[in-house]
Amino acid sequence: MPVDTTFAGRVYPPGDTYVVSREKLREFAEATGATHPAHTDVDAARALGYPDVVAPPTFAVVVAQRAEAQYVDDPAAGIDFSRVVHADERFTHHRPIRAGDHLRTTLHVDAVTQRAGLSMITTRCEIADAAGEPVATVVSTLAVRPEDDA
Repeated sequence: MPVDTTFAGRVYPPGDTYVVSREKLREFAEATGATHPAHTDVDAARALGYPDVVAPPTFAVVVAQRAEAQYVDDPAAGIDFSRVVHADERFTHHRPIRAGDHLRTTLHVDAVTQRAGLSMITTRCEIADAAGEPVATVVSTLAVRPEDDA
């Protein structure tokens, strides 16, 4: 089943709220080699003017991928995740993500195009805090290889 190009332009409403914890930020910083103390030490973060520890910049992908699952896991979209290659990802931070944030993400399917059987999908995740203020925008491009690609 090919990727359904009619999904371009769809907007998925925010799903479950993602509550950012110190522990998740510490684990992510450790896993990615982010060594700045503001990621793990409350006092270091507060010395920089933050109310709590702050996420490494790429932590936004954790929140974005949860929202993208609404689309990728939809059988009608025609995406075989075993054939997906992550082609690109860009982050725009409106403010740092920090422990204690309650984040909601609106997923936009900005483009679905096909070239020689390869499907290129661009999604945009608009991440906002509990007050609805923008926190980050994550734009991802996925390449979905055709079924006959060995």
